[in-house]
Amino acid sequence: MERRPTFREPLAPYGKILDAWAQWCGDRVAPLRWSAEDCRERWRRGDPLLAAAVPSIRPEEMEDLLAPAIEFLVTIGREETALARFAEAWDRGDVSPAALFPEKGRIGSAAVQERSGLSQEFVAFLAHASLRPILESYFADCRPHLTDSPWNLGVCPFCGGPPGFADLLEGGQRRLACHLCGAGWTFPRLECAYCGGRNAKDLAVLRAEEQEEGYSISTCKACNGYVKEVDRRLRWNAGSALVEDWGSPHLDLIAHRAGYWRAIPTLIQLEEPA
Repeated sequence: MERRPTFREPLAPYGKILDAWAQWCGDRVAPLRWSAEDCRERWRRGDPLLAAAVPSIRPEEMEDLLAPAIEFLVTIGREETALARFAEAWDRGDVSPAALFPEKGRIGSAAVQERSGLSQEFVAFLAHASLRPILESYFADCRPHLTDSPWNLGVCPFCGGPPGFADLLEGGQRRLACHLCGAGWTFPRLECAYCGGRNAKDLAVLRAEEQEEGYSISTCKACNGYVKEVDRRLRWNAGSALVEDWGSPHLDLIAHRAGYWRAIPTLIQLEEPA
């Protein structure tokens, strides 16, 4: 944060979560060791790797990550009873780590919501706040296989999660970032990552009034989805996709006020009932 002091305040609420990530030891989960051909065969079929290769995670190995995520949500002051039910179900073994994995069209299983009463936004936050270092370690050996792969979908090729942020790279390519496992993959700039829409009339770009150089919000009128972006050709000192995302809530506010939504919940979505 030394080179981006303006991020200190917006990132402060996430401090305990980030500390837990830094302290979590990656050797607690055995990495997936598929060959490049094994991975690319799944990608040719349009299947994220997690759909066919689920990591073995003991609940106790995840509790140090889950606890600060629950604490974060408790401080918001909503859904306290549902959070208590979730914690009780976790302690009884009725909810497993796999129940928080992304599924087609959602993050976390519908059963978690039904059993606890949590909103989809709260379940999605618990998932990416507690699974990130686990899935990042699990897929580490497979990440190089993505080069020249046949993946062209708007979800993560590794875990199947939705994009949380986007980078515009030196050559002009757009790289989507997954907050659930830390992966990144290239995706067309003139296509909605959520619905796949390519109609130029539906795709628009929003920017902050102060015209922060390099920052923008890609929106889609067809599905009302949005993804924040940073152009790294202009912002050479930009942080990681997650830091840039959590550090720019003012851009989420602009998108929210314009009626747009995103799959990875923001503080605005968590604080305001749908």
